[in-house]
Amino acid sequence: MERLDRQVDAYVTWKRDLVREITRYRSWLAHNRLNSEGVDARLDRALKLLRTDHITLAFVGEFSRGKTELINSLFFSGYGQRILPSRAGRTTMCPTELFFDPRAERSYIRLLPIESRLEDTSIAQLKRSPRLWTNVALDPENPDAMVEAFTQVASSKSMPIEQAIQLGFHPDALEQSETLGEVIVPAWRHAMVNFDHPLLRQGLRILDTPGLNALGSEPELTLSMLPNAQAVIFLLSADAGVTASDMDIWQQHIRHLDDGDRQRLFAVLNKIDVLWDDVSGDAFVNDAIQRMQTATAQQLGIAVEDVLPLSAKQALLARIRGDQPLLERSRLETLEQLLCERILAQKERLLEQKVVRQVLALLQNSQQILTQRLAKVREQCEALDNQRQDSGQVLMELTARTRHDHNQHHKRLLQLKTNQRLLQRQGELLRDTVRSERLDEHLARLRRSLTGSLTTLGINLSILHFFRAVEQDLTALEHEAVLANKMVSAIYRRHNDENPLQGVDAPLFRLAPYQRELKRLQNKADQFRLQLKTMLTEQRALTRRFFATLVQEVIGMHQRLRQEAEQWANEALMPLMQHSLEHKQQLEAHMLRLKQLAQDSQQSSQRGRLLARYSLELEQQLAQAGEMLRLLRRPAPIRRQGKVVSLTGASLV
Repeated sequence: MERLDRQVDAYVTWKRDLVREITRYRSWLAHNRLNSEGVDARLDRALKLLRTDHITLAFVGEFSRGKTELINSLFFSGYGQRILPSRAGRTTMCPTELFFDPRAERSYIRLLPIESRLEDTSIAQLKRSPRLWTNVALDPENPDAMVEAFTQVASSKSMPIEQAIQLGFHPDALEQSETLGEVIVPAWRHAMVNFDHPLLRQGLRILDTPGLNALGSEPELTLSMLPNAQAVIFLLSADAGVTASDMDIWQQHIRHLDDGDRQRLFAVLNKIDVLWDDVSGDAFVNDAIQRMQTATAQQLGIAVEDVLPLSAKQALLARIRGDQPLLERSRLETLEQLLCERILAQKERLLEQKVVRQVLALLQNSQQILTQRLAKVREQCEALDNQRQDSGQVLMELTARTRHDHNQHHKRLLQLKTNQRLLQRQGELLRDTVRSERLDEHLARLRRSLTGSLTTLGINLSILHFFRAVEQDLTALEHEAVLANKMVSAIYRRHNDENPLQGVDAPLFRLAPYQRELKRLQNKADQFRLQLKTMLTEQRALTRRFFATLVQEVIGMHQRLRQEAEQWANEALMPLMQHSLEHKQQLEAHMLRLKQLAQDSQQSSQRGRLLARYSLELEQQLAQAGEMLRLLRRPAPIRRQGKVVSLTGASLV
């Protein structure tokens, strides 16, 4: 997949360049005595985000829609055969993650036994216990051995139907075993594949999912894994269109993931080769495909261009044979182009918002401070040049003026520190509304209610009360956030009035993303509880796992919210503090330098040269800052190529 390979490589190179420039900026700050604990913390978070960033593509759909075949054609055709198990009927029996772990010494497949579903433990928690997983070695140099190893992912087992129900499976969705009273279930709950592939090495992760039954019985897939994917590719079969089970998956598990922005939801109409008809001709076939593409878009409620007809089977065959006309006819390259231009561009835009803009704001503030420092030095140079005959008097006047400015600024700094203490107290109120003890109380009530509930109505009320309590906490937090934002806005407005040439935008506390996340989790909980027509004893295992997963998601959201509230309260005034502290240090340094110059027995021309040398050094440092700004402002690879026209908010001011 050369096109995506090149684009991902450009994306990774861009991130590497950002890491280099941010690291360089840290050194520059230290050299110019502009670093501070708050700035270092922000840069640390930016670097961590860049270094741990990855792109996840999730392939979702009913069984036998060609998900695994599409993954084979996109990423593994270079082996000359199918690497992942792909045949008629059910193949991918459990969710499978493909990634590259640079810390691992060798490639492997890790398989989590299906019996782990009986525990109230999430997959994320179980990933931290490797001993619970079955390990299968992978040899990337031996394709046949890899094929054999990957067949483990498709393993199944026979068990009594009562045990299958306890594991969360719906009996109607399972195949009957040859043994009377038993059914066929997946042998594994989850598969993790560490594999050294060029795209995976660059940070791409692939999530291959089974059909509707697995999505419905593995809550973590729909509550965590799919929402965190950068793109969800929904597989349909061109010979069947959107079936009832396809629509169930879309409505229950996919549609809500758009968050009002369908940049990451796509449908693939696979198996268009069944429509190929040499008798009717290409025009007839293309017209039939286009009609199905339009109908699918209308049924799913997405744009026509987000429905991609293709043939994964013919694309894989074309890649293996090196048959370019067949590859073009398979239309796989349309999907490759979409992956490059839409998904990567969306990822670039998010990094620009979360990293680049914040670092640019810090760097511009630092540049502004150094510019003021240079202006002061030039002022002194000019004064000495104009009045060399009485340079001693000039130095005394400059010293007196600088001392006066220092006294005035000291008063402003004391006021700013007072404001900082007020804001920190307001931050304590923010954190108090969402303190962990409050969430623990809500969780304890939920557990007691679920334990004591024997009816569907009781479970429904327990869930409703839990989310209502968390939502009320966020409403209280919103009230405190409005007050805190007003306070910060007033402080910044006063600063900007006093320094009209150094206007700085107030960083406001944003609660909306967390409110949207809570709403998404609440919608999933509502969807789950409304599907509980009766509360059978066998369903309790699935219910426990669902709420164990749901609770972990709410706890994670709560922790991030508390951390952000604390960071915001500590850092909201950081640009002003940085500016004020630098101005104070600048004035003190100038008073010291003027005092040294006044005591110097050399001629005034030599005194001027000392200032000129300092001025030259500051100009060089500003030139470095300008170069870092230029490199950080450089557009991300996709935007640099000018290929994206539909990404809202992609421009970087």
